[in-house]
This record gives sequence, structure tokens and C-alpha cells, in this order.
Amino acid sequence: MTALALALRDTGRWTATIRSYVAITKPRIILLLLATTVPAMVVAEGGWPSTALVIATLVGGAASAAGANAVNCWYDRDIDALMQRTQSRPLVKGEIPPLNALLFGAGLGVGAFAFLWATTNLLAAGLAGAAFLFYVFIYTVWLKRRSSQNIVIGGAAGAFPPMVGWAAVTGDLAWAPVIMFTIIFFWTPPHFWALALRMAPDYRKANVPMLPVEAGEVSTRRQILAYSIVLVPITLSLMLTGAVGWVYGVAAGVAGLGFVAVAFGLWRWPERVPSMRLYTYSLAYLAAIFIVMATDVAILG
Repeated sequence: MTALALALRDTGRWTATIRSYVAITKPRIILLLLATTVPAMVVAEGGWPSTALVIATLVGGAASAAGANAVNCWYDRDIDALMQRTQSRPLVKGEIPPLNALLFGAGLGVGAFAFLWATTNLLAAGLAGAAFLFYVFIYTVWLKRRSSQNIVIGGAAGAFPPMVGWAAVTGDLAWAPVIMFTIIFFWTPPHFWALALRMAPDYRKANVPMLPVEAGEVSTRRQILAYSIVLVPITLSLMLTGAVGWVYGVAAGVAGLGFVAVAFGLWRWPERVPSMRLYTYSLAYLAAIFIVMATDVAILG
């Protein structure tokens, strides 16, 4: 084998390894988390914050979330091997040694905390660290395999980014970021349960007590509708803080009614409204809600 062929082979191996490590960080989830960080920073500033601060917060937040996701993949590799949706993950396929994945995830979490402390402030770093620990220990280790309410409580980890972004700008917290946290907290169950309805056979096979497995599809659809209804006034309550105005209120109200309409259809006519329709809508809904927050500030000042 020529030197060039050897070099190409080694390059291919390194590329494959990097792809595997990136995969266990779950990049698509990270992007959604970051999409709620920047608008919160814009609202906190009352306009566009320092670009350097935005970049630092996004880098630190992404690293913290990536580390938590990597540890989750390490811990869940046994049940991931049983579910069709996760059978191709690198740890299941043996592409990454388990200890390496654990050290990689933990290192990202610690490094993210130190980086955020150095480039933003201790409160932002502490909130990101709390989200990391909550996702790893409360959701992954404790609740996921033990309670049908796993995603209700454990999903709070994904609600921290707006508070991280707000704290990075102001150095403190207020009612506005707490309400943003609450929006994501109540959005998470209907969003994830819509996916869980589709993946119920997988969760049943892996003995993971997701709500559709434990309570059945009818009860899950009913709870999805209930959370969707409660979510709308929570989103509108952000206006009471004075942080956003009527542009946000109109958009949040219309989008919220759409959310409830799809959830109602899933509950009332499940044979005609697939759960993945709500799942897809919920992704666009959350992104839109937070984008409109920033747009409202840009328009109304």
C-alpha cells in the first residue's frame, strides 16, 4: 500500500471517528436549544447584545448540551440497542469505546462551565451546569427508566437555555426568563409524547415507561391536549412582564390556537391526524415563538 493510500485510509478513519463523536452530541437537539437562547438575549438587552457575548454564550451552551447528550448516549447504550430509532447510534455499533464517550461528555460539561464563567458570568455558567446535571442525573439516570412522568420532570433540562442567555446579558434573572423556562417546560410533554406515540413499540420493547406505554394512547392524547391548552396562556403571560408587546402577543396567540387545534384533532380524530403532525408543528411553533420575541423587540423597541 502506497504512502498516499495509507494517508487517505487514516484520514478516513479520523473523519469517521469525528462523525461518531459529533453524532452522540445530538446536534439537532442542540440547535433547537440554541434557538431559544439568542431571542432571550435580545429581549434581555432590548436589542442586539454584544456579538462576542452571543457567540460565547452559544459556544458554551452548545458544549454543555453536547456533553449531556453524550453522557446520555453512554448511559442508554443498552436500551438504544433494542430500539429501531436508536440502533444506529455510534455506541451501539461499537464505533466509540464507552469510557471514551463518558469522558468526552463529562469533559465537555466541565469545560463548558469554565468557558461560560470566563466569558460571561458565574450565574450563566451555573445555570448551564445545572441543566447538564439535571439532564444526566434527574432525567437519564433516575426518571427515564422509572416513571411515565419522566419527560415532564426531566424535560426541564431543555428549558434552561433562555435563562442562560438572559443571565449572560444581565447577570441576574427576572420574571421574563422564568416564564420562558415555563413555556418550554409545558411545551416539552406534548412535543415528546407526540413522538412517543409513534415510537411506543420501541419503548415497550426496551421497557422504558413512556406515557403511551404505561397509560395507553387514549390517555396520552388527552394529556397532550391538556398541556397544549395550558401552554397558550403561559406564552401570553410573558406580555405581563413588559418584556414583549402586541406583536408577540398576536403571533403567540395565533400559533397557540394552531397548536391546540392540531392537539384536538389528534385527540378527537387520531385516525386522521397522525401524532407526527403535532410533533412537526410543535418544532416550528417553539422556534416561531422565540423568534417573534426578538422580532417584537426589534419592531417596538
